[in-house]
Amino acid sequence: MMAVLNIMKQIYLYTNVSSSNPKCFYQPQYVDKALICDKFVLSLNSRIVFQLSKNQIEDTFMHKGLRRKLVEEIRQKGISDENVLAAIGSVPRHLFMDSSFLQFAYLDKAFPIAAGQTISQPYTVAFQSQSLQLKKFEKVLEVGTGSGYQAAILCCMGASVYTIERQKSLYEFAGKLLPGLGYRPHFFFGDGYLGLPTYGPFDKIIVTAGASFVPEPLKQQLKVGGIMVIPVGKSDLQIMKIITRVSENEYLEEDKGGFVFVPLLTGISD
Repeated sequence: MMAVLNIMKQIYLYTNVSSSNPKCFYQPQYVDKALICDKFVLSLNSRIVFQLSKNQIEDTFMHKGLRRKLVEEIRQKGISDENVLAAIGSVPRHLFMDSSFLQFAYLDKAFPIAAGQTISQPYTVAFQSQSLQLKKFEKVLEVGTGSGYQAAILCCMGASVYTIERQKSLYEFAGKLLPGLGYRPHFFFGDGYLGLPTYGPFDKIIVTAGASFVPEPLKQQLKVGGIMVIPVGKSDLQIMKIITRVSENEYLEEDKGGFVFVPLLTGISD
């Protein structure tokens, strides 16, 4: 309780900050009625601004050095796609995380974010991205936007990304953060099990939560020759499946080891 009270003491509501403020170092294009100034960062839920030091929300030489170390770590774990490694080395993961975990942003670990979700372990992000065998300009459906980190990696690799999220707070957060960082996927609020049939078919599909089964609508939205990467199984352990659509009615399925994800849920949550 005391921890919550201490955090609450640091919350400020900004609704009419002048855009001429010389201390503001991010532009207002992705901030709703607020500017991020040198001691504040926008919270997940829109207009509430938390007091944080400037060096925690900038991408400093220290952060870049930590990313280089992270890249070498996941390379040693078997990630060999240079485009994936370059994206991991480029995207500032610390900007996608809760302030409580900023000092751990470049450890190869998953951490909690809002709405009971997590930002995936960098190795897992790299493994799924590598498994897509992504080519530049391919159209990719991401099921489970979360913090937006995986979508940023895919954008950095040159994909045209369509990302869907069922949690309203995460959908809104990622929709503001990513464009301000230069990543511009197409955002959708909806049920990931249903995919985006209006915008399909897709060259690649990536699912970033553990499904209890492979949703048939997602299989139908995959192009012939396309690849879907999806973790499938019970809540405590899923098997990463690589599904290739080889014809209109035939799919090739490969199992690529065990992973742990939060569950993929149906419906939407406001």
